[in-house]
Amino acid sequence: MPLFRFAAAAPVLLGAMLSGCAPRLAGTAAAPASPSTVTPSPAAALEAALPSLLEEGEVPGAALALVEDGRVAWTRGFGVKHAATGEPVTPGTVFEAASLSKPVFAYAVLKLVDQGRLDLDAPLSRYLPEPYVAGDERLHRITARTVLSHTTGLPNWRRGNQPLRIGMEPGARFSYSGEGYVYLQKAVEHLTGEPLDALVRRLVLEPLGMTSSSFVWQERYDTLKAHAHDASGRVAGRNRAVLANAASSLETTAGDYGRFLAAVLRGEGLRLETAREMLRPQVAVEEACTQCVGQPEGARSEAISWGLGWGLQRVEGDTALWHWGDNGNMQAYVAALRGSGRGVVLLTNGANGLSVAPEIVRIALGADQPSFAWLGYERYDARVRRLLREVLAGGVAAASGYRARWQAGDADPLTEAEVNRLGYALLGRGRVPEAVEVLRWNVEDHPGSANVHDSMGEAYARAGDRQRAARHYRRALELDPQNAGAAEMLRRLEAPVVAVAAEVLAAYTGEYELPLGRLTVALREGRLFARLDEEPGVYLVPVSETRFWAEGARPEIEFVRGGDGRAAEVVLRVAGQEFRGRRER
Repeated sequence: MPLFRFAAAAPVLLGAMLSGCAPRLAGTAAAPASPSTVTPSPAAALEAALPSLLEEGEVPGAALALVEDGRVAWTRGFGVKHAATGEPVTPGTVFEAASLSKPVFAYAVLKLVDQGRLDLDAPLSRYLPEPYVAGDERLHRITARTVLSHTTGLPNWRRGNQPLRIGMEPGARFSYSGEGYVYLQKAVEHLTGEPLDALVRRLVLEPLGMTSSSFVWQERYDTLKAHAHDASGRVAGRNRAVLANAASSLETTAGDYGRFLAAVLRGEGLRLETAREMLRPQVAVEEACTQCVGQPEGARSEAISWGLGWGLQRVEGDTALWHWGDNGNMQAYVAALRGSGRGVVLLTNGANGLSVAPEIVRIALGADQPSFAWLGYERYDARVRRLLREVLAGGVAAASGYRARWQAGDADPLTEAEVNRLGYALLGRGRVPEAVEVLRWNVEDHPGSANVHDSMGEAYARAGDRQRAARHYRRALELDPQNAGAAEMLRRLEAPVVAVAAEVLAAYTGEYELPLGRLTVALREGRLFARLDEEPGVYLVPVSETRFWAEGARPEIEFVRGGDGRAAEVVLRVAGQEFRGRRER
């Protein structure tokens, strides 16, 4: 979703879906198939399938790599880096790896283990003396092994600026956690005295020839990196990681990541027993959850487990190592069969990237992956996507018609999550009346869900109905008192609008360079209007003379004035993070 809009069910900075753009091909060509070949090679099959698959899945662009016999055998770019310019994806295009960062960091950690600098089973508190979680003795049972196998008991991410808490006994159950990786990152940085990017470059990227990869933004990415696209197909800027994050900030190409995958399959760079331990099941995942902190214990999967940094799954008599990545607006997937040594890397620049991943991986590896059902991403041909096209064509009447058929038993009922996704897809396209109509179904069917009321509040806020928006945010907060986002939105909606003089507003207009992209602030009809890169933008509502919030959304903007009264800097606060940018003009 664009920066200025946030789904209550999945608070991410940016998201994507490209509509109505036929992808174009670019990059290295696969070797021509022999005339006698009956079954096309995976590369040839992907060449044939990807253009229509990306178009139907509304994915702007993708880069792929195939690994065979311990080497990268094929790379290719499909589609576009930027929907507006049509610049094609090539094998050299850089993407956000998102959580594909984790296996790379895990590999670096295991090299430190081999060097005798880090004990896999020692408390991380030994390496980072200052308590990382205050007042909880269970902290001393969190080790590098529990981090890499996602059994720390820490949440995936803490809420906003709230203190980090351990939610489950360390080592007992699987629960996916980015916070655990950040904790291990801090311990490793303290132990080695090196920042993460320099450490991983020395231990992993340079030895494996991953010359285009980095855990922090590099200036050369200005021309190399693909742009993200929001759920309505608009360009949504590019994240520029100033600080390295072991869980999510890797920038890479399909070929670079393919070289890493090939090295892991070969066991290169690690002692034999360490390489085996990396790909040995440490814990079985639970079938009903990926983030299990706070959830009742459920049945363990017989097909999917976790090693050290990698997911593992049984695939038609073989074992596959795998991982997925989701930064909202860029999605990725990697898998390899240990028996055959074949692997595939998929990097995309759209929020629908994982909707087409099952089909791409099936073509590449010739087998279905149990992980896709466990992750629960909606397929590109799912019924919600078909209904979205119907509502876009027919408007509110089409949405109401489907609801009537549903209630009469003549149409398939949608789950709460499906309705929410449909509503946000419509919001992302600016179809606010249709989104209000759709999200209202969830209020009727699931009145006790805090998430339902949070979503309804956002839709009404986007519609300019502050009274109804406040009512639903209030109900969301009653049902979930820990919902800090709903509390903040309610505070904003109930606060009186501050009057700011026209000359003061004019002093804030201009362009500001932020780590997330270029923020343009202009005056429209006497109000400030902000847009990040090519996003559609939002009006700003004044909280004080210098502080504003994005109308109907969570981000807050503060202008820092210079001696001449004009804004010299801007501070953007979003999802518990703060980004500063200087005025360019």
